Amino acid sequence: MKYIFVTGGVVSSLGKGLTAASLGTLLELRGLRVVMQKFDPYLNVDPGTMNPYQHGEVYVLEDGAECDLDLGHYERFTNSRLTRLNNTTSGQIYEKVLAKERRGDYLGKTVQVIPHVTDEIKSRLHEITEKQPCDILITEIGGTTGDIEGLPFLEAIRQFSLEQGPGNCLFIHVTLIPYISAAGELKTKPTQQSIAKLREIGISPHILVCRTEHPLDADIRKKLSLHCNVTQEAVIEERDVAYTIYEVPLMLHSEKVDAIACRYLGLDTPPPDLSEWSKFVQQIIFPSRKARVGLVGKYTEHKDAYKSVKESLTHAAAASSLGVELIEIDSEQIETVGAEGLLKGLHGILVPGGFGSRGIEGKIAAARFARQHNIPYFGLCLGMQIAVIEFARNCANLTDAHSTEFLPQTPHPVISLIEEQRGIERKGGTMRLGSYVCRILRGTRAYLAYGQDEVTERHRHRYEFNNDYRETLKSAGLVLSGTNPEGDLVEIIELADHPFYVGVQFHPEFQSKPTRPHPLFHDFVQAVSNYAA
Repeated sequence: MKYIFVTGGVVSSLGKGLTAASLGTLLELRGLRVVMQKFDPYLNVDPGTMNPYQHGEVYVLEDGAECDLDLGHYERFTNSRLTRLNNTTSGQIYEKVLAKERRGDYLGKTVQVIPHVTDEIKSRLHEITEKQPCDILITEIGGTTGDIEGLPFLEAIRQFSLEQGPGNCLFIHVTLIPYISAAGELKTKPTQQSIAKLREIGISPHILVCRTEHPLDADIRKKLSLHCNVTQEAVIEERDVAYTIYEVPLMLHSEKVDAIACRYLGLDTPPPDLSEWSKFVQQIIFPSRKARVGLVGKYTEHKDAYKSVKESLTHAAAASSLGVELIEIDSEQIETVGAEGLLKGLHGILVPGGFGSRGIEGKIAAARFARQHNIPYFGLCLGMQIAVIEFARNCANLTDAHSTEFLPQTPHPVISLIEEQRGIERKGGTMRLGSYVCRILRGTRAYLAYGQDEVTERHRHRYEFNNDYRETLKSAGLVLSGTNPEGDLVEIIELADHPFYVGVQFHPEFQSKPTRPHPLFHDFVQAVSNYAA
């Protein structure tokens, strides 16, 4: 059993998760079984209650765990099927330690960060490898070296590496090499300081991954090697990619990161076959045609709020050799300017999930514009509910139809709180979360996409299609093409007389892969391509 720990220094948002996931890709292509894990130092139990503007997307796993968006990178870049074990926060650790103290598990001892908190962190490393057998566990440590809240995690992995013995744990440090334009040169001092902080803790990285806008020349590599105590070949250049994040595994392989890691860990593997991955990247960079898709959301100012949606579009576009120009549109602006002014000229409209009443009428206007102008429309979670509200108002003569989330006293609650959610006051981890079965109606667009009677998709919501309106909306022409057999809940709606008008209550973006795009995203992009032709 081998372990790789990925830390970060100098500044946040360096792409540690992307680096870890890319290494996972390379090691899997060498024939190794890889499992990915994230340690997050924040005190929240999970990111489920965080504002998207602060945290970005909340990624949902098969077992219903709400977790960091980096786990989306892990699942997209590798074959790992992750669970709540794969994302550990300080909040979870302290919650577990305090529960043990209350039970008397520590036999009256003073409970301290060392050894009780660090032991609990280490137990997560042991537990995950017992339940998810693999050759290599890659663990990313969130935050930046020097942050107070991250110290227990760094101390825990230091202890853990000693317990595992030489040659079994590899430390990778991702750092920034800033370019000072006034001086016309790259600066290594911030990285030297970051490494010094790590070495104070007792960790000396074996590989230094340098985020940079400019190439690292031989002198810079030599300087970093000397001051950071890594070999020159282990000073890795990770430049900003020109086109897509999926270039990163190819870049790291060209720098021999996977070979260095395998050699240090004593793993004898064949070189990776990157032909399929390279082909996928080429399809992104050199599409045969282009189209414009509007993403109508309410968190468009934060680039990571719809991360999985954007990546799923990229996967599907590459498979169709289509270059998608994604236009992010604030739904509140539609309420001010009107749909025509912002949506005219688009070849597809996608409305993703979200919470709260802000910008809802703008989203409803976007759904109506797509329906009336035969523009391919794809609604995800809230986007499906928006489509139902719009259809009820304008096609089923339910003029005041709405969701009780936004208008509790609406006379026509076509979207309402499901029974199991009534009376729940706690916010964290109480939604309908994780994978549920969806039964597909044959002869529908959804069945055409999936090609099977039952599928499993991931959910994150509290409100549902109100079954009291099923017959009314069906008789008006709404097709209910997917339902959950357990609760008879509507999962997919569509219009038969439209090039592509589909809404899903779940989040298909959480199951799309670079070389295996999600079927619904694939067919949406095909419809976009046809519309643009």
